[in-house]
Formats: sequence, C-alpha cells, structure tokens
Amino acid sequence: MIRRLAALLMIAFTWGISSPASADWTIPRSFSNADLTGQDFSGQELQGSEFSNANLERTNFEGADVRGTVFSASVLTQANLHSANLTNAMVDQVKFTGADLSDANLTEAILLRSTFVDTNITGADFTDAILDGAQIKTLCRRASGINSKTGIATRESLGCRG
Repeated sequence: MIRRLAALLMIAFTWGISSPASADWTIPRSFSNADLTGQDFSGQELQGSEFSNANLERTNFEGADVRGTVFSASVLTQANLHSANLTNAMVDQVKFTGADLSDANLTEAILLRSTFVDTNITGADFTDAILDGAQIKTLCRRASGINSKTGIATRESLGCRG
C-alpha cells in the first residue's frame, strides 16, 4: 500500500497534479479487492476513491464523478460509465469488455494495458490520456462522436489519422 501511495504521489508530482488534500475533492473511499458486482454508484461524487483489484461487473457509474480515482487491475465488464468523469483516473490493467464509456471524460487518465473489447466509446474524450499504441490503433477503428461536455471529438482526442 505504501509503495502504491508513493507511486501515485510521484506521478502527481511529475505531472503537476494537486494532492488530494489540496484539491476540491470529497474524502476518498477504498473499495479495493471488493466484489461490487451490479452496484449502483450513478451520479455519486467518488473523487480520489480506490477500486483497485475490484470486481465491478455490471456496476453503474453513469454520470459519476470519479476524478483521480484508482481502478487499477479491476474488472469493469459490462459496466456503465456513460458520462462519467474519469479525469486523471488511474485505469490501468482494467477489463472494459462490453462496457459503456460513451460520453465519458477520460482526460489525462492512465489506461495502460487496459482492454476495450466490445466497449462503447462513442463521444468519449481521451485528451492527453496515456494509452498503449496498440490500444489507440484498436480504439481509432471504432471512434466516433463528440463529447457533450468537452466538445472534443473522440477521434481527435485519440489522435486518430484519416
């Protein structure tokens, strides 16, 4: 746990991100290693929370504010993240199989080694998100739409060509 916190602080320092103590966030909550299958977090303010190694299958995060939240190594199969704000979230090694990321804001999110099989990304904003080259190539094949809050096209935010 201390190594993970040190790593997150190093990332925050490197990127110039404010610490949770100085940010306008609610008190973080930890749901690490939990089985939250089918839970409803829609519209909730969960900034800075931790859901690492959690089973979040069919969990509803529609319209939730999960800025700066850690989802590392979690399963979000068939989860609903429509219009969720995942700005600065740590979403690495996550399985998004069949998930709905439509109109989600993933600005500056870390998405390394996450999988997006049959994932709806229509209108998702990936501006300055950190993705593997293979992920970008796969996502660009089906990227479409414009994010309703940021006004950014999904293809533009991913840097798709053509």
